[in-house]
Amino acid sequence: MTEVSLFTRIINREIPAEILYEDEQCIVINDIAPQAPVHMLVIPREPIARLADARQSDTSLLGHLMWVAGGMARQTGIDEAFRLVVNNGEGAGQTVFHLHLHVLGDKNFTEQEL
Repeated sequence: MTEVSLFTRIINREIPAEILYEDEQCIVINDIAPQAPVHMLVIPREPIARLADARQSDTSLLGHLMWVAGGMARQTGIDEAFRLVVNNGEGAGQTVFHLHLHVLGDKNFTEQEL
């Protein structure tokens, strides 16, 4: 049996978090270690470990996550300039193996930060 992720525990309300948005497919929370003044996480309810593990049948869900990210950017006033990041694997900085999108904004990003 695979270990239940931190995000699954948040989705199941076993761990408290400030939920900014939720629907039948995902939730959005503030990152607890923000890298920008606005740093939200868009997390699918379905636990996909990494983006590379997504199946073709996940296409609709992945599109929904992008749509929610854009909506949250508008809602928080960062829709003119924000960064969307997905870390895939430990070598890319992924620390929780439950797919999630980072929405970062209200910061001037530079190429050196890629």
